[in-house]
Parts: sequence; structure tokens; C-alpha cells
Amino acid sequence: MDAKTFDKKRLPSRHVTEGPERAPHRSFLYAMGLSGDEIHQPLVGVATCWNESAPCNIALQRQAQVVKKGVVHASGTPREFTTITVTDGIAMGHQGMKASLASREVIADSVELSMRGHCYDALVGMAGCDKSLPGMMMAMVRLNVPSIFVYGGSILPGSFKGNPVTVQDVFEAVGLHSVGEMSDEDLLELEKVACPSAGACGAQFTANTMATVSEAIGLALPYSAGAPAPYEMRDQFCMASGEMIMELLAREIRPRDIVTLKALENAATVVAASGGSTNAALHLPAIANECGIEFDLFDVAEIFKRTPYVADLKPGGKYVAKDMFEAGGIPLLIKTLLDNGFIHGECMTVTGRTIAENMESVKWNDQQDVVYPADKPITPTGGVVGLRGNVAPDGAIVKVAGMEVQTFTGPARCFDSEEACFEAVSNRDYKEGDVLVIRYEGPKGGPGMREMLSTTAALYGQGMGDKVALITDGRFSGATRGFCIGHVGPEAAVGGPIGLLKDGDKIIIDAVAGTLDVELSDEELEERRKAWEAPDNPYKSGALWKYADQVGPARLGAVTHPGGKVEVECYANV
Repeated sequence: MDAKTFDKKRLPSRHVTEGPERAPHRSFLYAMGLSGDEIHQPLVGVATCWNESAPCNIALQRQAQVVKKGVVHASGTPREFTTITVTDGIAMGHQGMKASLASREVIADSVELSMRGHCYDALVGMAGCDKSLPGMMMAMVRLNVPSIFVYGGSILPGSFKGNPVTVQDVFEAVGLHSVGEMSDEDLLELEKVACPSAGACGAQFTANTMATVSEAIGLALPYSAGAPAPYEMRDQFCMASGEMIMELLAREIRPRDIVTLKALENAATVVAASGGSTNAALHLPAIANECGIEFDLFDVAEIFKRTPYVADLKPGGKYVAKDMFEAGGIPLLIKTLLDNGFIHGECMTVTGRTIAENMESVKWNDQQDVVYPADKPITPTGGVVGLRGNVAPDGAIVKVAGMEVQTFTGPARCFDSEEACFEAVSNRDYKEGDVLVIRYEGPKGGPGMREMLSTTAALYGQGMGDKVALITDGRFSGATRGFCIGHVGPEAAVGGPIGLLKDGDKIIIDAVAGTLDVELSDEELEERRKAWEAPDNPYKSGALWKYADQVGPARLGAVTHPGGKVEVECYANV
């Protein structure tokens, strides 16, 4: 069997296209203009998160047409379908953010159901923003049919008064404006120029972090995740992905052949090396869960601890995704990590070759300063650090990329929602040295584990980003910077210690030692636990009720089903 000859007796689509009893099914396919030959070829799902919600996704529909040309060129029949996204930049700072993490599960579930219902044989999954990237990758390993991931590409940087800017600058400008450091006119001008094109936020926020992961974990073609959305050369990667999916189908190379424990370790490595989003510490365990692999927050944190920080990317550094692509792309980052022993080179990828084989022709570019050699890093440890202590027995996470001081001690100032904290920050109702505590924002308690970018950006805009710390059982955006600790577990809603803190408690943070503690005895914490009462969840029906009812802890990826470890039959084998 080669890439152009397929025996449908072993493919899922035989259930809808083969035999006289499937004549009614074929009628529907003829109704859409397919020929008999096309019906009897492998059917390839081309799933996109195209919508008009945000610039991250707006280019996906056009790129999908090129993927489909590639599938057709390699004798397959593409079937395009779409799923939802919730774009964090627009959902940020209000109740809409409760929908963000829950949307990851809906994306994975909806892709699974579309593939199952129509018996597609392979999948090219295209995503542009935030939770759509891990959601699509989760669907791939869950289904385990041959799959390739395609990132829609990053946005180009804007220009404000001669300086490059991103949406991060706009969020921080809100803080500047609130203290009279920016005029109404300048804020209006900045918001108009910060996002000048299609594409996901340009710095190493969640989208570009997970795009980097897609190449390192082996699900995306080399270089494909780095090219910005407006670059016409994205068509080359889309065409190649459409053609290569048929090769994977012929060779029976499946996602779980690619996404192994070592591949997950490679993914965590590039997150740390690039100063990526702390959200990866949720998404990598969630992807692992789909495979039935045990890989939790502490496993991710262990990789972070031993990985050098080498890519000088915003928000902690000075460059954006476009700059890294033009310096040599994600392969340049992987190459230096591989050469210095931080990457497992034997892992299979969607090229049909290993990571090491893919990197053989990658040459080091010494004319750039975006990516440092891994043996001469920006800092010797990763840009993201895991923490543990009596405030966070189930762990927590903090991005330290770009931070000079990595310890902080101060009195707790407790808030039971993001809105309450944001109001205090907006009114300057806090003190230098405080540790702001935002709780009841975890996966179950939120529900939905909201990001806190509006609050942290306002702090930075007020010039207080490095003068206070913030801890939460919610999440932080990839755009967050400063001493901001998220994913504190167990979360407050299930009786975690963060819900027992009181104003004035002395909080001790040490990102070097990896600890997060409160200066209280075990006996005092236990007494407070006895007096604690679980809050009522105001969501009594609908998607957020369902999510709160099913979601597990952040340490395990905030997933809503048991995953591959209890699987009896995989879709790919139907």
C-alpha cells in the first residue's frame, strides 16, 4: 500500500461508503457533488475553528481550502467542518472568561463527535487561538486516526509612536490610564493600532506556546507553526499538511505513536525554554490524559526546573513570534535544545521521521539574538516554575521569565472573586508588599478557572507589577508578567488551603526553592478547615453547570473524562 492506494476494509469510512446497504449514505455524498471515485477514497476530516470572534481564527477558512487541495492532490477526499472557539482576549476580565477553559473540552468533544458520526479516516485539525490548540490536539490523540495539526499563525506586531506593540500593551495601558499616565486620546490610538492583521497574539502567550508545543510534540510539520497568519507562505505548509496526512494514513502512523511520554517531555521543555504560558501546565496533562499517560503538573514542573530559558520572547523578553520565525523558527529552538541534551531525538513526528532526523539539516543562525544557544542561556532554568507548599499541596505554577527577583514575602489580602480584586486594584486599595489572593476561581469553583490578565496588567500599568504578588486557584494569561502564581491546588471550592487564608496571613513565595507557604501551623489550618463552608455554585444548569459537575483538579489538567487509561475501544479501530 502506498499513499495513493487504500484498502477501505480497515478504514472507518467503510461504514458509510462501502456495500449496497450504504446506498442511502452515498446519496447524501453525491448530493454534495462528490463523484463515485471520491466517495470510495479515504475521507479526511479538515476541522477548523474558523469564526468571526477574533483575528486569531479569521484566516483559518482560507487556509483550510489549501489543506483540502493537498488532500485531493494525494488522492484523498477532504470534508471540512468547523467547531467553536472562545477567544480569551475578548472573554478576559468579565464573566465570559468562565467559558474559556470549558470551551477546550467542547472543542475536543465536538471534533470527536463529528469524526465519529461521519466515519472520517484521518484528521487535519486547524486552530488559531488559546484553548482551540490543545482542544484540537486532544481530539487527535483521543480519536487516534492519522492526524496533523496546523496552526493558523500569529498576528503581526502593531506600531505606536514608532515602537512595536502587542495587545499586552493595551491591557497594561488600561492601568496607565487609570492613574492618569495615559490620555484618552493615546489609549484610543493604541487600541486601534495594536492588532494590525489576522492571527493570534504575537508574543509567547498561550496560542504561540501551544503552537511551539505542536512542533515539539511531533503533531505539526516543522516550521509550520511559526509563520505569521498574513504570510502567503502559510499556503505551502497547508498544502504539505494535506498531502502528508495521506502518507500517514498509508503508513498507519497514528497520534499515539507520536505523543508518547518522551514527546510530552519534549513539549514541556520547549514551553520552559521559550518562557511560554503557564497554561501549558494544564494542557499537557490534558493531552496526556487522552493517551492514558500519567503526566501531571508536577511532572511538567520537573521538566521546567531542569530546562534553560533560551528564547527572548515577550512578555518576559523583547521579541514576538514573527521574529523567532525569521530567525530560524521553532526548529532553531528545538535544534539547540536537542544538541545540548534537553530533547528526546528519537520521538516520531508527522513527517514520518524522528525529531532528530527532522533537525539534521537545521543550521544554527549566529546572526540573530532571539534564540540563545542552550549551553549559553538567558537563565539556566526554565521560564516557568512549579511550586508546592502548605498553601498548594497539589501544586502551583509561576512564569519567572524576565524576573530578576524570585522570592516574595508579604501579608495576604484576600478576595473571593477576580472582580473584587480588580476593583481594589483600580481604586489603588492595596499596599506595596501585599500578596493579593484571588480564590474561588478554580476549575470547579469559578467555574471555569478564569485568567486574571485584566488585574495583573492593571497592576503593571500602575507601576506596581513587581511590588506586589498575586496568587490564585484560577489561571493567568500567557501575557501575564510579574510575581503571579496560578493553578493553586487544591482549589478553594473543594476546601483547599487557599480558601482558608485570611487578611494579614504571612505568605512566603520562593520560586528558586519552588515553595509556596503560609506562616501557619497545621493545627491552625485544620481549625480553619473545620469552620469553612463550601460556597454555593450559582450555575444550576447549562454548560457551566455540566463543566463544574465533571471537571477534575488543575494538577491533572482540569479534564472532564477518565481518558485513555480506561478506554476499551478506540475510534480508530471501529
